[in-house]
Order: sequence, then structure tokens, then C-alpha cells
Amino acid sequence: MTKKIGIALGGGAARGLAHIGVLEILEREGIPIDFVAGTSAGAIIGALLAAGVSPTAIKERYLGFDHAYRRRLIDLQLPVPKSGFIQGQRIIREMKSLMGGDKTFAELSKPFACVACDIISGEEVVLNHGSVCKAVHASMAIPVIFNTVKLGGHYLIDGWLVNTVPVSVLRDMGAEFIIAVNVIPQQINRTGKTGKGADNKPPGFMTVIINAVDIASSCCAETSLIGADIVIAPQTADFTPTDFSEAGPLILRGEMAATDAMRNIRKRMAKW
Repeated sequence: MTKKIGIALGGGAARGLAHIGVLEILEREGIPIDFVAGTSAGAIIGALLAAGVSPTAIKERYLGFDHAYRRRLIDLQLPVPKSGFIQGQRIIREMKSLMGGDKTFAELSKPFACVACDIISGEEVVLNHGSVCKAVHASMAIPVIFNTVKLGGHYLIDGWLVNTVPVSVLRDMGAEFIIAVNVIPQQINRTGKTGKGADNKPPGFMTVIINAVDIASSCCAETSLIGADIVIAPQTADFTPTDFSEAGPLILRGEMAATDAMRNIRKRMAKW
């Protein structure tokens, strides 16, 4: 007997780069992934995986982003923002390039869904049809930082706020064995770059907003993991949500966490 395996990739801004390392190890170890669900940063990585882009190719692309290139991906909306300061179109354009175009969910290699939040009602919205990139754009739209995305009659923002690691979405998709990847550290273990030895400079505007969402999300992450068969939690407490320059170390943390989890995964699969 075999079971359909799903992987849920959670939100976490820059910490989401650890997902790449997890996926690399699962691929290397021959763990088949039948369903993919993601939130925010996990939606970006998950969509690429579902489109057939290998973890190695994703890794190479992200490691190739130097500081200047990352700055060019930020399309500020000036002089007066609508609902956010960044449009997000350049990030989506980069994603389309890696995916090979603006694919629909029906064109993906694996079933995929991502999660966003309706900013008016506060409800969770599961996106699984139409343009993948537009859905991912909605799922990653950190409030105030990015514009809201109008889709299907909803004004959508980051799904991080309502379903940090979308295990429940995978169950609804038909996954029978779920691997959840949570890259948000628990509050009690969060260290960041503060305290003794820090430069004590006040955090910038973007850091304040992203950290506020990060802290709120960590409180509901544990709830969102209910129902997962395996939880992989890379050690990311010493990274901030804005540490996009730390792609290499974050990916390595993902590889280490997945390697540690492999014995348990094999043990559970052997019982099938």
C-alpha cells in the first residue's frame, strides 16, 4: 500500500528560503511529493516545485541574486501608495521567468494550492485555479508593504495571518501523509539580531511591519500544524524575516533539518 504524500510550506519571508534545502533533501532521498500547498514565501517555492522546477534549479537561481539584483526586484509605488509601498510585479515577473510563463493551476505538474487572507472579512481564502502567479502574489502580499491583490471578489493579503503552514489545505486536496515545513521560530526560542552585541539601531519601517506579522504568525503556527504526520522545523531563530542576503545559510538549515527528519519519515513510510 502506498499513500499520497503532500508537503505544506509555511510563510516566513526570508526564512522561507530554508524550504529549498528541505526540498533538495527530499528529492535526493527519493521521497515522492504528490500534492503541494504553500503560504506566502512557501507559496512561491511551492508553486515553482509544482510547476516542475527542480529544487536545485530554484537554489541556483536564488543564490545568484546579489544585493543589487534584489534591490531591482523591489518596485516601489511612489509618490502615494495605494494599500502598500511595493507593487510586487517584478517579483512575479522573476517567478514567471523561472516557471516558463504565466501558468494556470491546471497546467502545473502537481496539484497545488496557496492561501491568502481577505483583508475585509479576515477569512482564509484557498487559491487553486486561474493564474498561479496572481494567486502567489496575493499569498505573499505582506500588509502595508505590498499592495492588496483583488482576486475572485476578494481583496487579498498575506495568507501568513490565517494559515501559516497550510496542512489543512493538503488534507482537503486528498493528501494522506503530510510533511509540514515550519520556518517560523517559536517566540520562546526567538533570538534575532538584538540584545548584547547588537548595534542597537532602531529597526526600519519594513523590519517593523514584517516582524510584527512574523510575531503574530508564530502564535498561530502551532495550530496550523495540527494534522501533519511529519513536521520539519529548520533552525531559523538567529535570522530575521528580512535576511534575504543569507540565502546560502538558510538553505543549509533546511537541508540539515530535512536530513534529521529522514529517519522518522522512512520509519513512517515503512509501515505502509
